This record gives sequence, structure tokens and C-alpha cells, in this order.
Amino acid sequence: MEDYIENLPEEENDDLYEHHYFTVDKGQSPLRIDKYLMNRIENATRNKIQDGAKNGSIFVNGTPVKSNYKVKPFDVIRVLFSHPPYENLLVGENIPLDVVYEDETLLVVNKPAGMVVHPGHGNYSGTLINALIYRFDNLPNNSSDRPGLVHRIDKDTSGLLVIAKTEQAMAHLSLQFAEKTSEREYVAIVWGNIEEEEGTVEGNIGRHPKNRLQNTVFFGDEAEKGKPAITHYKVLERLGYVTLVSCKLETGRTHQIRVHMKHIGHTLFNDERYGGEKILKGTTFTKYKQFVENCFKVLPRQALHAKTLGFTHPKTGKFMQFNTEIPDDMQQCITKWRTYIKHQDIE
Repeated sequence: MEDYIENLPEEENDDLYEHHYFTVDKGQSPLRIDKYLMNRIENATRNKIQDGAKNGSIFVNGTPVKSNYKVKPFDVIRVLFSHPPYENLLVGENIPLDVVYEDETLLVVNKPAGMVVHPGHGNYSGTLINALIYRFDNLPNNSSDRPGLVHRIDKDTSGLLVIAKTEQAMAHLSLQFAEKTSEREYVAIVWGNIEEEEGTVEGNIGRHPKNRLQNTVFFGDEAEKGKPAITHYKVLERLGYVTLVSCKLETGRTHQIRVHMKHIGHTLFNDERYGGEKILKGTTFTKYKQFVENCFKVLPRQALHAKTLGFTHPKTGKFMQFNTEIPDDMQQCITKWRTYIKHQDIE
């Protein structure tokens, strides 16, 4: 990245802030840069990208380009503006946190569904980080300059997160997650009756080439487009047209459980981004359709909860494990399915 900073006019080095940075894949065919960026920047419209190009904010290999520039393999694309990224303008907010454990080194919080972990496009306030910086001074930054964050979970996923309060804790905990020695177990409701009692999904995960908001599994010759990911799953309860499963993460890729379960044909229940908000299994009866829609109302998000978190304490060296109850919205949905299958003849 630094190579191309040198190519910018000197006065612009001080005044411009980098908002996005991409290196084009070696297999990329020629594509207009406005289309290329639309597929990679969440919530960006083509008009906004074209305006950015018109204003000289889009640079390729250190030179401003127009929106009709065709990207080619290994191009370095930077989007620069005169103001810092909004997600970097962190403001503390007095938001209540469900703290499961806390000492002078770290804290473990139970994040509710609907709370974004850190500010980003379209979510600049009300996040877990806003709550943390209101509560604590001088939290250590992670490698992405996110104060306190060792790992993250999706906005509509509930459950446990560990937060580092010291530089030593950040380094120690981050290494455990990188070396796969931490323990993370999720509970999910997925569409369909999983035949095996347990299994493992292995498949490299990367950005979906056609849907910029999804990730997908790449294998065979295309495996290098993704990063290695491993999920171990186990059936907890069979509920007819859905299954309650435990998923243990060996790696921590974005949307990993959501992508891996869809990959094996068991999309998460009510996971809108991956198509789980449609009726994927069951009958065509109107009563059944009404029942599922009632389940969606009770659980208006993907059915995923980070239930168990384990790690070695950075200071004491003791292994600590935390558990949370399945939240009420998921529990209500499970209860509805239990009641439904009692009165149905489901194979």
C-alpha cells in the first residue's frame, strides 16, 4: 500500500483518508471499475461510485481514474476521501451491556441479536464498540484498529464475545483464536432433517462472485479464492422439517456457519441473506405456511447463538469456559416446532 502513497501529490498525502483498498485477483477479466467496486463495497450504489471517480477519489496504482476504467489483474485500487471513514470516528455511547464476566484484563459479554459489533457502512452508532469506549478508557486496538475486539459475531447473531482490556490480553487472546486453541460452540436451527448425527464441513470460504453481500465455499481449482474453514456439527434435536444443531468452529471466517450449513443443504432458519427466510422444507398446506410465518415473527433473524466460549486466561494461564442460555426468541421458535411435530406425521 505504501508504494502507492508515494505516487500521490505531496499535499494530498496529508488531506486524504483511505476508505477502501483492494488488490485485483490474478484471474480477473477486464471489468469497469464502477461495476467492480459495486460488488465489493457494501451499501455502495453505482451513482455514488461514479461521483467518487468524477471527484478524483478513486485511484488505481496511484493514479486517479474515471468510472469507465477497466480493472486488470493485480491492480491496486484505493478509494480516498478528504474525511476519515465514519467508522473511525468513534463516539462513546451509554448502552447497557450484559457482562457475563469481568476482571482487570478482559471481559466477556453476551451480545443481543440486532447489535452491530463495530461501526461500519450504515451502522455508525449503537454498536458494541460505542458501548465499550463509553465504559473504558484506552482499550487496546486489534490489527484492524478496533478497540478491545478479539473476534466478532454478526449483527443478528446473539451470544458470547471476549473483549481485551490490555495490550497483553489482546495479543494473547488473538493468538489463541489464530492458533485455534479457543473454544467456540454455536447453536443453530437449520432447514431440513440432517441425516448424520454429526459431521464436519471443510471448505474454503470467500466472497461470492455474484452476490456481494454473501460468502460462499470454493473448492477444487477455485479453492484459492477462499480461506480454509472447518465447522464441526452435531444434531441436538430433530424437529421435523428443521434440525437443532451444535456447531463448533475450528476457524473463524465471516458467516462461516451460515455458509457451511447452506453448502451442505441446510440453510439457517430465517437467514434472509442466504435464502433461509423462504420455506425450504415441508408441505404446501396453507396451515403449514402460516405456522412457519408465525415462527419467523417470533424469531425475526437467523437462528444462530454463540452459546459457549472457552479460552486460556492471558494472566492466570487458567482455562475458562462460559455458557449462556439459548435466547428467548430462539427458544420460542424451538417450542413452536416441538408442538407442531407432536401433531403431525412427519417422516
